Amino acid sequence: MKELKNINTSWTLFLDRDGVINHEKHLGYILHWDEFIFYDGVKEALQIFSGIFGRIVVVTNQRGVGKALMSEQDLNSIHTNMIADIAHHGGRIDKVYYCSSIDNNHPCRKPNPGMALQARQDFPEIDFNKSIMIGNTLSDMDFGRKIGAFTIFLPTTRPEVPHQHPSIDAVYPSLWHVAKAIQQ
Repeated sequence: MKELKNINTSWTLFLDRDGVINHEKHLGYILHWDEFIFYDGVKEALQIFSGIFGRIVVVTNQRGVGKALMSEQDLNSIHTNMIADIAHHGGRIDKVYYCSSIDNNHPCRKPNPGMALQARQDFPEIDFNKSIMIGNTLSDMDFGRKIGAFTIFLPTTRPEVPHQHPSIDAVYPSLWHVAKAIQQ
C-alpha cells in the first residue's frame, strides 16, 4: 500500500458522495435531505481535510434525477444542507459536481472524467497529479486512474471488491481513517 506523504494546499481531494460521506440507500437513492445520514467521523474528517487540501470537491453520479425519482431541486437541497452541516463543523466542500445522466457513456458519468474536467475549469489550480480520489466503487477508482489521481478505496458498501485491484492505490475503512493517516 502506497503511503500518503507531502500532501499540502497544492493538492485536491475528490470525494464520491454515497458510500463515502453518507450511507447509501440499499437498492435505492437518497431522495430527500431527511434520508441523508452522515457516516460517523465524516464531519471531523472534513474538518481535518479542510486544513490540508487546497480544494475539496464532490463528484457523484446521481441517476435518481435522470430516472425522474427526484428533481434537480431536491438534489440541490441535499447538497446545500450537506455543505452547510459540514461547514458548521469546521469543514468545507468547495463544490459538488454531479451527473444525472442514465447513459453510462455520458462524458460526465464516472468512470468518465467529465466532472474532474469541470472542476479544473472552475478551479484552474487543480493539478490531477496532485489529487486524491476517494470512493467506494471500482468506477470511482477508474475515474481516479483516468485523471492520474492517487486512489483510495473505502469498502463501506462493497467489501467483496478485491483490495489488490490495479485501480486501487490504498484501502481504508472510512473517511475518518484516511484523514488521520494524512494528518500524521
